[in-house]
Amino acid sequence: MSQPRTPDQQFARYVKVAIALFLLLFGYFVVADLYMPMTPQARVYHQVTQITPQINGDIVEVSVRNNEQVKKGQLLMRIDARPFELAVQKAELNLAQVKLQNQQLDAEIAALKADLIAADAQLDEQQRLYARSNALLASKAISVQQSDEINANLATARAQVSAVEAKLQAAKIKRGAHGADNVALQQAKNALEAAQLNLSYTQVIAPHDGVVSNLQVTTGTYAKAGTAMTGLVANRLDLAADFREKSLYHVHVGKAALVSFDALPGKVFNAHVSEFAAGSSDGQLNANGALAQVETSNRWVRDAQRQRIHLQLDGSTKDAFAHLPSGARATVQIVPESGIRAFLAKGQIKLVSLMHYVY
Repeated sequence: MSQPRTPDQQFARYVKVAIALFLLLFGYFVVADLYMPMTPQARVYHQVTQITPQINGDIVEVSVRNNEQVKKGQLLMRIDARPFELAVQKAELNLAQVKLQNQQLDAEIAALKADLIAADAQLDEQQRLYARSNALLASKAISVQQSDEINANLATARAQVSAVEAKLQAAKIKRGAHGADNVALQQAKNALEAAQLNLSYTQVIAPHDGVVSNLQVTTGTYAKAGTAMTGLVANRLDLAADFREKSLYHVHVGKAALVSFDALPGKVFNAHVSEFAAGSSDGQLNANGALAQVETSNRWVRDAQRQRIHLQLDGSTKDAFAHLPSGARATVQIVPESGIRAFLAKGQIKLVSLMHYVY
């Protein structure tokens, strides 16, 4: 019959059991962190688009409410369109005026062409008269004075032709090309299109499906171009998880994962790794002209760097998570292919999902 253990022996046994359990758990966590990593550092993100007016003006209508679900192309708010309608009318009048000016220039060009024909005829007559006067002057049939007058008239006729040709060329340059290639016509059309575009900007519409957030606009608010008036949170969910670098050694795109959301305790959902982030802000160098900032640390074992991966939920249930707010917390478990490791990984995430009932 064995003798009962003394208190010192009993304590020593407890210490040995505790050390053995500690070593067993330590080894398990080291292996698990490498082959079936899990992180509570995961969040739900939604694309947030700032709704920014393109023009200045008073808001005369707000067509949505805060946190209202809207569709792409739906009217969010309307800016007073009267100044922009007047701008469109002014641009239309300017376009009509340019067309009239082109018609007037066409008529002027036609008149100058007729004047040029008349000037050419006058020049031809003076040239023939000059040729006859030379023969008459040689036979003393006309005086030198009459010959000089004929020469002067010829020079005047030539000058008249040159003047008309110059006016015709200037009119053609001012008229420019015909049809759509006319510069003045293009400028007027561009001004009209710009005015019409600004008029369309008086209706602020949703660029995509989503939920209106932080709407602080009422009728009478003055909208400023480039200043955000509200935000539009997209329905599409993006799940980002931050893992220690060594934990991602066996992880690749397409790797299976399990997700537990804090907002949905007790539930575990299937997902897969969709992409790896290019890096983190710690690895970004800013070209600001300053010297490099050297990291200083006296710690022998430094904090592990985390890298981000993105995940997509599998199956038809992924649309059910669109209601989760941006910033919602989640826990992500990477599932290995091995049967026993996969079993342990599922047990880990299931335990975490049940703990979400408590914290």
